[in-house]
This record gives sequence, C-alpha cells and structure tokens, in this order.
Amino acid sequence: MIKKSFQLHQNKLNDYKHYLFYGVNEGSKYDKIEELLSDTDKNNIFKYDEKDLLNNEKIFFDQVLTNSLFSEKKIIIVNRATDKFYQLFKEVNDKDTSSLVIINSGILEKKSKLRNLFEKANNFACVAFYEDTQETLIKIASKFFKENKIPISQSDINLIVNKCSGDRGILKNEIHKIKYFTLNNKKITSDQISKLTNLIENFNIFELTNNCLAKNKNKTLNILNENIFDNTDCIMIVRTFLSKAKKIYELRKAYEKNKNLDLTINSSKPPIFWKEKEITKKQIFSWSLIDIKKLIYSLNKLELEVKKNLDASIYLITDFIVYQASLKSNNST
Repeated sequence: MIKKSFQLHQNKLNDYKHYLFYGVNEGSKYDKIEELLSDTDKNNIFKYDEKDLLNNEKIFFDQVLTNSLFSEKKIIIVNRATDKFYQLFKEVNDKDTSSLVIINSGILEKKSKLRNLFEKANNFACVAFYEDTQETLIKIASKFFKENKIPISQSDINLIVNKCSGDRGILKNEIHKIKYFTLNNKKITSDQISKLTNLIENFNIFELTNNCLAKNKNKTLNILNENIFDNTDCIMIVRTFLSKAKKIYELRKAYEKNKNLDLTINSSKPPIFWKEKEITKKQIFSWSLIDIKKLIYSLNKLELEVKKNLDASIYLITDFIVYQASLKSNNST
C-alpha cells in the first residue's frame, strides 16, 4: 500500500506487517525509522546490509523465523536493498512469521519487483522519500542553531542548505560540524562556515583523523604528504580530531559493557555511515579507555598551543598526528 511519510506515526509500528522505504533522502528515512522504533527495545532490532544477507541467506531466515527472546516482536532492518533482495524477502514472507522487516532502498523504478510487491499488498507500507525542500531544510537548521544558542545569519543558513542537495542527513552532518567548531561559546564567521561545510575540502581532514585514530600509519603519512594544509586548517583538524576521539571514547565504553562490536556500531547515535563502519571498528580496538582519555586531554592541550603559536601550528599538528599514528594499539579492556 502506498503511504506518505507523515501518515506513519510513533507507536503505530504494528499497523503494517512490513515496510519499504525508498528514495534519495537518507536523512528523512533515518528520522522516520527512528520515530517508528522510538519505543522498541533495542535488543529486538537487528540491522543488515543487503549484500550480507545475499551472501549468507541463512542469517536472514534464522532471524525472521525464530522468535525473540524478549516479549516484543523482532525488527529486522535491511539497508541498501535492491531488487536483488526481492526473491529472498518473498520466500520469507510466504512463511508464517511474526517478525517485522523494514527495507531501506535507494531509487526504485516503477517496474521494480520489490516496489510493486509493497505497493499492491494492503498489509505492507510502501513510502517514497524525495529530496527535502529548501524551506524544510532551513527550518531544521534554524531550529538546531536556536536550540544550541549558536548565533548565525540567515545568509549563512542558506549557504549551508544549498550545499546539502536536498538531504537532511547531509544537513545534520554539516550543522553538527559547526556545533563542534563553536564549542565553549566560540563565534564562527561566514568564511569559516564556508570552509567548514565544503565537503570536498573537508574530506581529506576527516580521512586524516580517521586513519590516525585507526593507527594506519602509512596511510596517515601519505595523506599528510599528498595534501597541503595551511595554518587556517589547524583548528579545524584539532576540532575534527577531538570530536572523533570523543565518539570513539563513547563507543569503546559501550563495547566494554556489551562485548558485541556489531551491536555497539549499530546502536550508535548519530548513526555511523556504512562506509565508516570498518575503520570505526578498528579505531575501537586500537584504543583502551585510559588511552583515549589521555588523547582527548592531549588534544585540548594541543588546541591551546595551536592558538598561541599559529605560525608554528602546522608543525605542531604534524608532529602530534605522526606520533599518535605510530603508537602501538592497546586492545586491553
């Protein structure tokens, strides 16, 4: 049955047997899934990529056809699904199961078998997620900056929104960058916003911090050698590094409690994009809680040194990153 996103409400998850969310707006799909599952026990939610289930169909059958250890219904989320998943899903659906499946797909043509199945079944929900309008994204950004007490002009908000290609997921990444940059009530200029939200320029900075935290020394050195960072990049590098280190600290703490790496990754908020899952796992294993605390302390100290010695900031940053990437991994718990 074809439904609109606004017709699906919190606490109404059981209105339909299964759900298909398709389209380009990943951020909007994520928000709707989070809303529907807000009151669901996380122990009953299982997330997979299509390719994982196609490579091992038994995983899917076992999850869907076995009852939950808890009282609630099992929720299986299948991300990056295509029509390749149609036959496997149909086989499972033909069997008697109490599990609920949420399929997250990209663009599906009208002739898509998966889309046709969900559109025609009265007990299935099929929802298309199109690009957000400029007005919607501006409202989201304005509300975020107001709630976080970040002074920002309307022209700067428009600049940020124009770079997000109609996807609130991208927008949320960008406005959170600004939030991290303005920690400790620091103001931010239009030039800094322009640079901070430039996805192409920032890619190498994120890649640099990611590989350093994963102790990929050779890759880290290659990034440093192949890119020409200047003094104005240094604060951004430190802030990015600090934000990521704090995230790894929280993930490591969660992992030490549940001893389940996949659960730790999949339960992360905000969510970890699939492209970053493998390197994030390596980062979690590379740092003990004690060492990641020391790193966070060192980064705070480094930021002060960089601000006091801006002319020498590149040398300070480079030495720090090379040293951290060269340290042996500490896998102790």
